[in-house]
Order: sequence, then structure tokens, then C-alpha cells
Amino acid sequence: MHDDTALTIGRVKRVLEERIRPAVHSASVPLTIECHELPGEPITPVEGLALEYTPARVGDDWGPAWGTTWFRLTGAVPAEWAGRRVEALIDLGFDVNMTGFQCEALAYRPDGTPVKSLNPRNQWLPIADAAEGEELVEFFLEAAANPVLLDYHPFLPTQEGDILTSSKDKLYRARRMDLAVFEPEVFELALDLEVLFELQAELPATAPRRMRILQALDNALDELDLQRIVETAGDARAQLVEVLASPADASAHRISAIGHAHIDSAWLWPLRETVRKVARTSSSMVALLDEQPEFQYGMSSAQQYAWLKEHRPEVFERVKAAVAEGRFLPLGGMWVESDTVMPTGESLVRQFSHGQRFFEREFGIRSKGVWLPDSFGYSPALPQLMRRAGFEWFFTQKISWNQQNVFPHHTFLWEGIDGSQMFTHFPPMDTYNSQLSGMEVAKASRQFKENRVATRSIAPVGWGDGGGGTTREMVGRAARMNDLEGSARVEWEHPDTFFDAAKAELPNPAVWVGELYLELHRGTLTSQHGTKSRHRWAEHALVEAELWATTDAVRNGAAYPQEELDELWQQVLLHEFHDILPGTSIAWVHREAVSVLEDVIARARAISDGARRSLAGEGDRELVFSPVSVAGPAPLGATAPAASTDQVSLDTSGDHLVLENGLVTVRISNEGLIVSAVDRSTGREAVAEGQAANLLQLHQDFPNMWDAWDIDRYYRNRVTDLREVTGIRSRLVEGTAEVVIERAFSQSTVTQTLTLAPGERTLRIVNDIDWQETEKLLKLAFPLDVQASHTEAETQFGFQSRVTHTNTSWEAAKFETSMHRFVLVRENDFGVALVNDSIYGYDTTRDVDGDSVTTTVRLSLLRAPRFPDPDSDHGRHVISTGMVIGAGPAEATRAGIELNTPPTTVRGGQDVAPLFTLEGEGIIVSGVKLADDGSGDVIVRVYESLGRRTTGTITADFEHRELREATLIEDPLEDARIGGELFLRPFEVRTLRAVR
Repeated sequence: MHDDTALTIGRVKRVLEERIRPAVHSASVPLTIECHELPGEPITPVEGLALEYTPARVGDDWGPAWGTTWFRLTGAVPAEWAGRRVEALIDLGFDVNMTGFQCEALAYRPDGTPVKSLNPRNQWLPIADAAEGEELVEFFLEAAANPVLLDYHPFLPTQEGDILTSSKDKLYRARRMDLAVFEPEVFELALDLEVLFELQAELPATAPRRMRILQALDNALDELDLQRIVETAGDARAQLVEVLASPADASAHRISAIGHAHIDSAWLWPLRETVRKVARTSSSMVALLDEQPEFQYGMSSAQQYAWLKEHRPEVFERVKAAVAEGRFLPLGGMWVESDTVMPTGESLVRQFSHGQRFFEREFGIRSKGVWLPDSFGYSPALPQLMRRAGFEWFFTQKISWNQQNVFPHHTFLWEGIDGSQMFTHFPPMDTYNSQLSGMEVAKASRQFKENRVATRSIAPVGWGDGGGGTTREMVGRAARMNDLEGSARVEWEHPDTFFDAAKAELPNPAVWVGELYLELHRGTLTSQHGTKSRHRWAEHALVEAELWATTDAVRNGAAYPQEELDELWQQVLLHEFHDILPGTSIAWVHREAVSVLEDVIARARAISDGARRSLAGEGDRELVFSPVSVAGPAPLGATAPAASTDQVSLDTSGDHLVLENGLVTVRISNEGLIVSAVDRSTGREAVAEGQAANLLQLHQDFPNMWDAWDIDRYYRNRVTDLREVTGIRSRLVEGTAEVVIERAFSQSTVTQTLTLAPGERTLRIVNDIDWQETEKLLKLAFPLDVQASHTEAETQFGFQSRVTHTNTSWEAAKFETSMHRFVLVRENDFGVALVNDSIYGYDTTRDVDGDSVTTTVRLSLLRAPRFPDPDSDHGRHVISTGMVIGAGPAEATRAGIELNTPPTTVRGGQDVAPLFTLEGEGIIVSGVKLADDGSGDVIVRVYESLGRRTTGTITADFEHRELREATLIEDPLEDARIGGELFLRPFEVRTLRAVR
């Protein structure tokens, strides 16, 4: 025989595409169409069904950007279709290349029951499994005209990303609205051919298995009459039975498939549209569960279930029933799939506690693992937090997006900053939107790094972001690949089952220590500063509100505002979603985020204000309420302000301004730059010789791909130092030295206010910026006379060390990295910390000149990307930073905390004793609150902040029965340590419960 491989491949492609797939639906008749275009925001289904409808037809344009059009479709099943499966075929103007990023619809029956969604990859609705003939058909479509913002080029600026600026032109044209006969045998033939065709493409060129598949494909098409496809489909399928029945090898890789639809809680659409995306997808998945008994579907994010419960209760009830059957699987145990790099430790705790509380309250279950396939890197604090919250496994996929280095494991132990380890898995098929294609399945088998010692991986299967999730075609592929020679074995399986099996077969996995750094999307640490700053302030405002409200409740018997605090926390948690806090959503999302977070801040501060006034009582004494625990043995309370004996001087007589107190001396040039910063106790100079700190630098910032997401290394090749000054003035204000520097550049202005207060090592620098740049990056540089081998950047409940060299490609890739409130560079006996109140990105370089080593740290202040928000960050930003001269970890930690949570002065009649007294070097209280369960017990969380073992004590100064350890989410521990003695490992977090 001749090798006719190429001919067979071409033949199968054409016949499948041009003849078989179109024949899945045979006879069709048009439906009668009516519509109603809403003038404003979406309405409830009950309201939608009651609208007045006007006649419409196929070919009509519909839907301005972000608009909603309701369609009413009616018709009758032809009598001759009796006994056959009938479906409706709806094409609203779909583009299959834009699945999840364009128009979508949810279908309803006349009684308001949701049917399923319609989208580019899922254009059918069930009408009757076996039609009676002549039955009347009526259903309604709630169709969303979401604009295509990615299009085929994802980088073009567009005003369509906000309803305030989007076009009013109609975007879509309905192409088809028919009743049609579904031909099951043709559908199954298409799947048979697809699976075998894709399988042979992954086999060796001359492998016997491949040759037999190709011959079977030829034989099948020989039996298929292209003019009578429905009648001859069964004959064609008969030729494929043998090759489809050939079982998989005993050593075949095993894929645990789980239905999935990664739905970004906001991104290229507003939050209100995500509510509908979740309803559409959930409806389709419940319907698919009803039709496919082997199928299992998983959905993360308690927020998305809560949206269903509030806005689409008819969908939620169907989901809840499917959860009870164990087939619709709540995953992840978090409120949303959040960013994990930028939120504080307390925020991540609340992600877990609010997520698990919701799942337990609504479904009676808790998640065993954390499901975060798409977040942009993972904090090294996370393993400890997951373990202490009770989780057993962690799942992600995003690190496969690395630009430079291929991650060396797929199943491994991930070790965090405190030594905690978490069993972790990445899917080797490198996607969280698998279609179970032959290529994907083969890739999983081929790439799995643990192939020598393990046999299984996970495949999240389905179209995301409103693409409708898993399709019946995917379920059909899974059935065929369950036991198929040449393929991995595919089986629908709960992720818990997968992880149990993976742990059993891999008892000694490899260990990865430290952060899971994503070598991509580095710009997410800086984009949309307005959202980031409000989020930071809201986090701290809520922790402080809990502290004072708890103190007021315990001391005065005041009511604790648990319900309001929960509501406010859930708003913050929602906005930690990995396309909101990172600054990668459309303008509409960030406009609303700033507004919502400002409301959270105002309400949280109102709670604090009320509690402080109650605690202070009547009187005219000046009381300073300190919300932090780094100021001595009696923090978290209120006393009269302490008098300072330190004095600050300001010398303006020479060429430089000289600011000095008892701890530091700072010299500022006539360009407003810091040319010297000396620690007076040691005489050490912090600023590198011949250089200047507080230097603003402007870079061109135009990455190769995702504008708001990426900073590419070559941005450093072009830089402008902003040295010109339009004004500089200085003065002493109530004992504090103040220097104000004004600069103008391009279209923007910056006013910097530098202050040195008595008794402070920190030179504070407030940057008031009117930012009007485009595709620029603004950095604030500090060249330091410190030979630092590492930087130490705050993360949740501690700090992470990163080398300053670029010996390997792994270090070189980290040219932009994350911090929270501080980054520290130090030698053994001297260091400098840079603190901030609202930024997260920085970079570090080392320069050697003879025997001198300069470590330059630059804070990333602002960016100006144009996609997806063409006006990103334009406007006024106030960014507080500080240079801590002569700092170690303790000083850096304290300065960072105090910059972000300043004390508040209240007039009253009495001191306020703190609820807890803490002793122990480096031990910090991160939060005090009443227990979530309403028991009235008091929760206090502490952590070791300096990276070393320590001991200490904590004493509860109120009536209580015992002080005992709890989990991070406040569950009792069977082996709980009881009492106030603290023995903490480096960066260990402890949650204590004062039982009342």
C-alpha cells in the first residue's frame, strides 16, 4: 500500500468541517422574533419577561455597547419532527474566535426558569428530547451586547471600556434564530472523527497505531455518503469501533478532568456583568450535569455563589441542589480568586475565612484546597497561611506563562518563608481552559515533570469568562479518551480525589522554596495606583475599626458591628480579585473600585471614630490612640501624648539645606535631591558618594504585549532624570523640619514635601503628583552606600529576601519585584529602608566602582498604560514614602507600620487600657477582633516579624476563661497551646482566642 497519510488528513479535515458538522442539525424552521432594547442598566428576569415586545427579524442590528436586549422567540415544532430531538439554534452575531469576550445571552422559559447560556461555542437550546410534533415553543433571551475589547489585536486603546464613553452604535447583527432537528448519530460521528484525528497527529509518524487510525478514518469516510450523511453516519461509525475500543497502555498518564469556566470577577467588563456571566455559565453547567451522569463541574469564589443567591436566586437553587448531589463542586475556599502578592496578611486571612464560612453556611462543606489558576505570582507567605487555615493542597497554572525560565516541577511541595510546606500541582497541559484536544492531552503526558515517579495531572476543562464552561463536545471527548490506546486516560474527578491519589504515589516530592514569581505581568505592581492606594488604606482602616470596636465592646459593652464589618471586608476582598487590584481592568471597573473603596474607608473610619469617642469618655484631655503594637509593652490603647526631648534643626545658610535631629543628618541640594543622609550614632553615610537620592526618573514604558500588565526589561534603556526645580522652600513647623520641592516635566507636575520629625530616623517624602503622561513609568531612585547581598521586602506577616545579583536567569528575570510597606537593604551593622503607604513595585541594581559597591533601590510610583484603560492613572496621586536611615528589620517594620497606621488624637476623660499586653522582641499584633461565630470571644493574631526564633508573652487584660490557640480562620485546635507564653519560629503566625 502507498502511504496516503497526507491525503487522508486533508480528506478528514474537509469532510468534517464542510459536511459532517453542518449536518449535526438537519431540517430547520425559523422562529418568530420580538425584542425589547433596554434604555439603561439590566433588569431582573421577572421584569424582563413582562416587557412589551415589538417585532424583529434575523438580520436586524441590536445592542449598543453594554446594553441589554430582551428577545421573545416563539414557534411550533413541525408535525413531521415527532419523535426526534429538537433544539433551537441561535446566532446573535457571534465570532467563535472571541468566546467569552463579546455578546452573550441567558435563555428563560416563560415561567422564569433559566435554561442555559448562548455564546459563540454554544449556540443551541434544548427544546424536546423526543418531540410530540406541533407543540408550541416560547422562550426569552436576555442578551448582553458586551463590546469586543480584545479584538484580534489586544493592545489598541479604546473608549469602549466605560459606559460613560462607549459608542451608542449597535454592535451586533442577529444571524439565525431557528428550530432544528438534532442528529445524534452525526454528532457522535463528528466526535469519533475529531478524537481519532487529533490523536493520530500526536503519535510518531510511522507508528502502527497511527497507521491503523488513519486507515480506519479512510474506511469510515468511504462508508459515508456525503449526500445522505444522516442516513449513513452509523455505517461510518461502525468502521471506527475497533480503533476506539483499543485500550490504553497500563503506563498511560492519567488526567483528572474537572469541568471549569474561569470567570474573572471583573476584567474587560464591569462587576455587574460578571453577575450575569456567572448566572449564564452556572445555568449551562447545571443543565449539562443533568444530561451527562459522569460529568463533574467545579466553580471557585464564594463571591460568585453569593451573587447568584442575591441576584439570580432561581439559578442559585439549581446550583445548590447540584452541590448537594456532589457534582457541582465549590472550590478554593476563598471569597474570590484574589491576587496574593499585594493584599496584607489580614486580607488573605479574610479571603479564607469569608470564603469557607460562606461554603459551610450555604452548602455544609469546606474546600480542602486553594484554587488559584490565574493570579499573577504567589507570595512566599502563602504556604503557611493555607496550612494554618486548614487547607491541604494548592492548585495554580499561571507560572507556565514565564517568559524566560521553565518551572521545573508539576507536582511538588511549596515551602514558604516560615518553613511551612504545601502540596502543590500545576497542570502540565499549561492551560486552565482545556478543550481536551488531542494536542492538550498529549502535551500533558509529554511535559509532566514527575513522569518517573508519578502518573497523574489535572485538566480544568471548559471555556472561561462567559464562554459557557464545559461543552457536550468536551464531555464526549472525555468519554472516548477514558481508555484509548495512544492517549492519556481521562476521567472526571474531584480535585480532592486527584490530590489524595497524587500524594499517595508521590510521598517524597521535590521542594520549591520561596515565592512563585511570575516572569511576566510585572507592571501589575504599579498600574492603577488609584485603586491600589484606596485598597491599602481600606485594609488598614478595617483592621483599626475592628480593634477599637472590639475594645469598646469588651470595655463598655458596646454593640460590635459584625454585619457591617463583614459587608465592608467583602467589598475589599472582592476588589482584591486578580484583575482589579493589579490594575488590569477597564476604566469602568477602576472608576467604581475607587468609589467603593473610598466608601469602605469612610465607613470604617466612622466605626473607629465612634468607638474611640466612647472609650475616651467625657473630658478635655488630649489622648493619643495608637493602633499598632510596635511602640512598647502597652500598645493598642490610648494615653496622653509623650513629650519629646529631641530637637530638629534646619540650616538654610549654605549651599545645601541641612536637616538634623538627634539621630540623623540629611543634606538636600539646590536640586531638591538628597546628597547625604548620615546615621549620627555610627557616622555611616547612606547615600552613595557622588550620587543623589530622591531622584525622580521617567522611562518610556511600552511593553511588547499586555500594556497594563507588563513591564519589559528594555524600558531601562531610555531614562530621563527629573532634576529641574521650579520651586524650593523650607521651614520649621511645630518642631519638624519641612522642605517643599516643586518640579514640572512634560505634561505633569510633582510637589515633594520632605519632613524630619524629632526622634525619627525616617525622612518622610510625600509625593503629590499631577500625572498626565502616556506610556511612561515614574521611578524614585535611592543609590545607597550599602553593600547588600539581598533586599528584604515586606510580605504578609514577614519579609522575603531576594538576592541583588543576577548570577542566573532566575535572578535576572526578577528585574521588577514586590513589596508591601518597606524594602530594606543592609550590611551586618547598617541598613537603609524605604517605606511607603500605597505602592508595591521596586527594582534593585548593584554597581561596583573600584572597592565601592552601590545598591540602588528604585520605587515604582506610577505608570501610564493605554490598554485596557486608555486614561490609566491620569490625575492627582499623593504617595507617601520615607527613607529610614540606619535601619534593620525592626526599624524598617516599625517605620512601615507607623507610616500606614498613624495614631489619632481624641479629647476625652480617661486613658484606654489595651486589651492585650505584648512582650517579646519582634512580635507584632496584626489584628484584634471579636470572633466570627458571634460567641463574643476575642481573637488576637500575632506574628514574628524579624525572621528569627523568639519568645514572649501576651496577656489579656479583661475577664476571660482561657487564652488558647486557634486556626487562622478561628477554628479550635485539638492540640492547642493554652496560655500567654509565645514561642515563635521565624515569621510564624499565631491566632489566639480569648474564650469569654
